[in-house]
Amino acid sequence: MKSLSRNWFIEGSIDFEYKKYVLLDYLQEINRHFDKSHLYPNLSDLIFHYNNLLDFKQNKTLLQQNFPQRLTQADIEAVKLTYQKMVNDDYTMNEIEQIISYALRKMDPALQTGKQIYDFVESCVDIDPVGVVPLLPYEGYFTLRNGVAKINHVYEYQVTLFENKDDKYRGIHIKLVDTFEHSLINTPESIKQQLIRNRKHLPNPAMYHVQTSVTFPLEQTLLPVAKRSLVKYISDAA
Repeated sequence: MKSLSRNWFIEGSIDFEYKKYVLLDYLQEINRHFDKSHLYPNLSDLIFHYNNLLDFKQNKTLLQQNFPQRLTQADIEAVKLTYQKMVNDDYTMNEIEQIISYALRKMDPALQTGKQIYDFVESCVDIDPVGVVPLLPYEGYFTLRNGVAKINHVYEYQVTLFENKDDKYRGIHIKLVDTFEHSLINTPESIKQQLIRNRKHLPNPAMYHVQTSVTFPLEQTLLPVAKRSLVKYISDAA
């Protein structure tokens, strides 16, 4: 995947025509993946860059304080030096503002496309608990069936809580532990019993069966959406 650096719009030559070429090349790659319903990492990368541009546009007089959680200390120092050189240059600042306005305008349709794909995939995801769910369902297993695929993927998961200065979030760590051919014998219930027998470290795990009505690219689309959907499902039910 072609990528943009974090500060692509203020790095190197501050030239609108050149930056436009860099941006359009990046967006062409993003849209090529979206045409194949490949969401990740393309959608999250696009959202990151869009938000970076918004931050700069809204706080350009405080650039040295922008991105405190997205840049390393070395990055921050480099941005401060760059900013100090640019801030008194009206031509440069006007060029940057033109680059940012153009980039936001061009990124928005791609963002909307990505969000539409995400919403569609999410609408096709169905989650059902398997057996009795423990009081603390923050670790366990989920099976994933991709449309009419013959194989069920089985993942161990652990939901974690992390927070920034503004809010708390839940994330999820997963690990593929097995695959089972979909059949009348290998039901989610029977798979759960096999996991309990063979994996003693989780004697009373939560387990969910996740399936979709449509087949999607597994790694690039379905699995990331299924993970987010499962976190939301568990958080809402807890």
